[in-house]
Amino acid sequence: MTVFLTIVFAILFFALIMASIAFHEIGHLVPAKLFGVKVTQYFVGFGKTLWSRTKGGTEYGVKAVPLGGYVKLVGMYPPEKHVERPNWLTRLADQARSFEYEDITPADDGHLMYQKKTWQKIVIMLGGPLMNILLAFLIFLGINVFHGTYESTLTVANVSECAIPANRPDQKCTAADPLTPAKEAGVEVGDVLVSFNGVQLTSWLQMGDLIRENRDQPATVVVERDGRQVTLATVDTVLNHVPDRIDPSKYVEAGFFGVSPTQELTHGGPIKTVEQMWTMTEQSAVALVSFPVRVYNVAADLVTGKPRDINSPLSIVGASRIAGEIGVDTQMSAGDKAATWLSLLGSVNLFVALLNLVPLLPLDGGHIAGAIYEWLKRNLAKVFGRKDPGPVDTARALPLTYLVGGFLLIGGLVLVIADIVSPIQLF
Repeated sequence: MTVFLTIVFAILFFALIMASIAFHEIGHLVPAKLFGVKVTQYFVGFGKTLWSRTKGGTEYGVKAVPLGGYVKLVGMYPPEKHVERPNWLTRLADQARSFEYEDITPADDGHLMYQKKTWQKIVIMLGGPLMNILLAFLIFLGINVFHGTYESTLTVANVSECAIPANRPDQKCTAADPLTPAKEAGVEVGDVLVSFNGVQLTSWLQMGDLIRENRDQPATVVVERDGRQVTLATVDTVLNHVPDRIDPSKYVEAGFFGVSPTQELTHGGPIKTVEQMWTMTEQSAVALVSFPVRVYNVAADLVTGKPRDINSPLSIVGASRIAGEIGVDTQMSAGDKAATWLSLLGSVNLFVALLNLVPLLPLDGGHIAGAIYEWLKRNLAKVFGRKDPGPVDTARALPLTYLVGGFLLIGGLVLVIADIVSPIQLF
């Protein structure tokens, strides 16, 4: 029964990701229609068409391979310019252009994507990522309002016995490991941290930053115990390698004290949700910059048989598998499971939005960058009294498009295989 429910929750999660992709494409479709762009297709999935229906000149449907979706905006490339000595790049661009122009008739003049104003192009291409950001915001807002999120408090939940490097596989104390500064100072479970080296504490995050910045210098901590404030013995914090706040896969040298906080369920509204999403955006941006390296490391670990890094990227298959495990976990309450499950869905939506904003073709961010580049060229020509250079021919960027698209395809396959053969173990 557990296996069956795991599969059910995984399939449901996968279906919701596909729904998110469908909404992403609607984010492109609606403004394109409003601005009069000819849109011939709106599909969820790739490959063989399973179902479709044509309305208003657009074919809407579902395809057999549920790993994405697309909207076909006609006229992405401007007409070809006569070149006396065409090179391989020109010929490649013209081949792609001729394929697209099979759908274009004289009646489409004024309804082609390349003919639209810069701000309209940006709105159309930005619509998809913004839809995913909106979905993520609504999901996280719902969690904050109806369930709440767990936040670390200044009340001590645990005092570590010894100082162990965070990147050491075996986290058990040995006779060679020194006592933690917290243990030496006399911190007890249930103490409320009041100040650190004279600085009044307002949050656990602030306390953590102060400890990290203190490195191996003296530290005097004041706690509230049994209704009174107690100044503990001054000790030196110790240097340790701890996970970076923005990139948990990277360890940094910082001060270490040796206490863990209690977790408190707190509710919030839009402001708290935006703050949480901003932190997640910073973390996701770092992950995106190092994404090629992370995918390579996953492939290398897969070949060599090394255990999967818990911070490595996931495919849709891996995320769905984890969602299935969350759905049947017996250690969490029903509310906690629902919040964690939905939080994973919100995180996927946010990551999809940020990935699509990367300024490289064929991603949405690449088309936005092209529109901005075209606007700059035209306005600079106007300033210097030169002839209008016309629309930017993005067809000439096809080698970059194939390179980025090829990497995303290969990287996606690597992650899918890794998520099947060597899945991340969270439970």
